[in-house]
Amino acid sequence: MSEKFGLKQYGIRVPDVFRNAAPAVLYEHALAYEGDRITASGAITTDSGAKKGRSPQQKRVVKERSTEKDVWWGNVNIPIPAASFKRNRAVAIEFLNTCERLYVVDGLAGWDLQSRIKVRIICSRPYHALFMHNMLIRPTAEELAQFGKPDYVVFNAGCSKADWSVDGVDSGTLVVLNFATGQFVILGTQYAGEMKKGVFTIANYLMPKRGILSMHCSANEGPSGDVSLFFGLSGTGKTTLSADSHRALIGDDEHCWSDDGIFNIEGGCYAKCINLTEEKEPEIFRAIRFGTILENTVQDPVTRETDYADSSMTENTRASYPIEFIPNAKIPCVGGHPKNIVFLACDAFGVLPPVSRLTPEQAMYHFISGYTARVAGTEVDVTEPTATFSACFGAPFLVWHPARYAELLAEKMRTHKAEAWLVNTGWSGGSAGIGERMSIKLTRAIIDAIHDGSLLKTPTKTDPVFGFQVPTKCAGVPSKSLTPRNTWQDKAAFDATAAKLAHLFIDNFKKYASVSSQETAAAGPNVPV
Repeated sequence: MSEKFGLKQYGIRVPDVFRNAAPAVLYEHALAYEGDRITASGAITTDSGAKKGRSPQQKRVVKERSTEKDVWWGNVNIPIPAASFKRNRAVAIEFLNTCERLYVVDGLAGWDLQSRIKVRIICSRPYHALFMHNMLIRPTAEELAQFGKPDYVVFNAGCSKADWSVDGVDSGTLVVLNFATGQFVILGTQYAGEMKKGVFTIANYLMPKRGILSMHCSANEGPSGDVSLFFGLSGTGKTTLSADSHRALIGDDEHCWSDDGIFNIEGGCYAKCINLTEEKEPEIFRAIRFGTILENTVQDPVTRETDYADSSMTENTRASYPIEFIPNAKIPCVGGHPKNIVFLACDAFGVLPPVSRLTPEQAMYHFISGYTARVAGTEVDVTEPTATFSACFGAPFLVWHPARYAELLAEKMRTHKAEAWLVNTGWSGGSAGIGERMSIKLTRAIIDAIHDGSLLKTPTKTDPVFGFQVPTKCAGVPSKSLTPRNTWQDKAAFDATAAKLAHLFIDNFKKYASVSSQETAAAGPNVPV
């Protein structure tokens, strides 16, 4: 039964509006109206349609007077005129008015009571409503009754195509944010992650205005209250390594660092689940139960068991669940000032050490660089690893220039004396295809040594190319593997590959050199031109 909740203030006249419906209700609707299915674990499985991932090239930001000077315009924040936004918001509302029923999710972004953002989602698919029920912070009944006017409204009309006859729109897919009006419109894509990252983009604009650093990272807390942050692009282990049975999970993806400490932006987790096993990632595996959405996964038609190794729909299979599904989640999702900051890089070139200690200047350099490397073979004619640099480990979601976030990080690291580490979760003994991928067991041993303080006391030696300090021993890690060159049979090939990667770092950083300090710019690799 629907709650009588009107949307006339947005020009939406659909009578059946389900506001903050319970997961069981959304399950029923997904089964009845969408053809979704319940899996053997109790999760619901769904299909995001043609788009199995985000569409960053179709992201737009309205260029208008009140925010024009704040935004980092370019390939990340592509400008669009206010008139084009208005037209496509009308297209979204026209579509929503054709639906028999709609779903509203009123939720909160940010566990800090002084900084939280009130968000309203309006959508046509129960899958999208359940997704945002999981990913936003769920208000109490009292908070919901007093919710009032939201700070931002998301119009998800992803089943309808955008009007690309107007300026600034070049396809039927459009993901557009208007900071002046507090509105976000989605057209031409049903991938749920667009809503999640849209909210994160909003936080990435609002929080730095308040002197709060917003971050694309996971966070956990040890028994003594020590907090660690894990920065990393997709596939580097950010979610996996933060889900530690010996530490409380603060969050797996989006956080803020204020004068009071760390707080999670989200109320749930969105874990990549390709090749998921209970043995390697028990916390995530066991979180996939009733209330969890499995997105674009494949099940046995008889048993409904999920085949996590099946990538026939996409490599980007995902599970969305409330954070309390992780047994050691810390609720509320807040913590003190971080003691350790870990930058994760899946180095498919195989030249970065498994772990390195960074100076503050090196931390700024690697934060702005945001490095990882993709494995060869995913594209035709690609025969070697491909370097990927994403500023602040989250360039697609930044609003201000990356230097703004880097300055905030540097300030907070200095004030609270946080240690910085670079951890390679990629290859050793050769590039991908020749060497071997570092095991989760080995990486966890490194993270444990960071947390227990032993790695901070270990003697180090300077990496001759990248300049950071490399520990000479670590419990649970063969000493030979700590120095990458020792693991390669062909030393000349290692030297050439290391030099190649160093030059890629240097070339990438050129676009940030003019807005970085001399100390930060000098903290990169040192190789002959």
